[in-house]
Amino acid sequence: QVQLVESGGGLVQPGGSLRLSCAASGSIFSINDMAWYRQAPGKQRELVALISSGGRTNYADSVKGRFTISRDSAKKVAYLQMNSLNPEDTAVYYCNMEIKISIWTLNHYWGQGTQVTVSS
Repeated sequence: QVQLVESGGGLVQPGGSLRLSCAASGSIFSINDMAWYRQAPGKQRELVALISSGGRTNYADSVKGRFTISRDSAKKVAYLQMNSLNPEDTAVYYCNMEIKISIWTLNHYWGQGTQVTVSS
């Protein structure tokens, strides 16, 4: 059984910063991509940032230059540093990881989500 647990969400003023964390646990052989998605009320879930096992990163245009994704592969943790937050960043943020539970079995797993609210 694999579990992803997110933390770090909350209420922040416009222009502020937050750091999200996502820790994976369970029967894990290896982890490929780690990613953060978000879903605002009434909108579809969208990819925010992704980091490969080799450290290559991709970002949504709306967060480039403001958000930074990183990972600690040894600890099985993904991070999302969010700076210069604005109200449009308000959403539930979800962690997603591509995890091998054996040499032959690769699955995608989701965290439970953490609320980020940007408001004065």
